[in-house]
Amino acid sequence: MPTIIVNLKQVDDATTTAQIRGHVIAIDRPAAKGGHDKGAMGGELLLASLGGCFNSNLLAAIKARNLPIDDITITVSGELVAAPARFRSVDLVVSSACADRDTLGKLVTMSERACIVANTLKNAVDLSVRLA
Repeated sequence: MPTIIVNLKQVDDATTTAQIRGHVIAIDRPAAKGGHDKGAMGGELLLASLGGCFNSNLLAAIKARNLPIDDITITVSGELVAAPARFRSVDLVVSSACADRDTLGKLVTMSERACIVANTLKNAVDLSVRLA
């Protein structure tokens, strides 16, 4: 299996950039936490990575079946705990006006199973994926 590599570089006293293929993403803290608010925090990016990975798989499944679903929205929320700071649980909710809820539900299940980030997190947090 191939290896995914992300290169990170310090920008200033609170900001880092991540080089991912041809993309650059800023990672920082809000000013209230001692940062410069030049980018999302790592935990926020973890949730975004889960949602993005999941939706990439969902959109590929929709496209492969030539289904007329083009209004997917996803909300990912993480419940934080301390000592050590981490997510206790993560909830991913898929919304769509799609009338065929059974088919969409099957695609949601397939996408969860295919998502690298979801598969990685399942053994670390209480992860729920559901259709709204």
